[in-house]
Amino acid sequence: MNTKLNKQNAINFYKMAYEGNPAKAVAQYVGNEYIQHNPLVANGPQSFIDYFNRMHQEYPVKTIEFVRAISEGDLVALHTHQVWPGNDEYVTMDFFRFNENGKIVEHWDSIQQVPKASLNDNTMYK
Repeated sequence: MNTKLNKQNAINFYKMAYEGNPAKAVAQYVGNEYIQHNPLVANGPQSFIDYFNRMHQEYPVKTIEFVRAISEGDLVALHTHQVWPGNDEYVTMDFFRFNENGKIVEHWDSIQQVPKASLNDNTMYK
């Protein structure tokens, strides 16, 4: 496994899909199967494409910052900070599993909205 390449490919995949080109992201970075653990998205590459196309249509103006990327074995973990319309901020943790050909074949995520108030001065992403 090329963990450094997998890490960069996970970032490229997520960024490309997030910015409105999920079909290209799937064509370049996804294997023959795509197992999805997010309950709002069905299994398979087309479901991923449909979900991100819908998100881009409904929310064309949003930003993503990749705060951390960690790669070990066939897994890559991404920690992101996202700002959506209305200044809604989210922090995500995404995990991608790669096959032996360096293609993404499985995904898990956890998404949390950044609260307006905090009991400490630390951010959830830095």
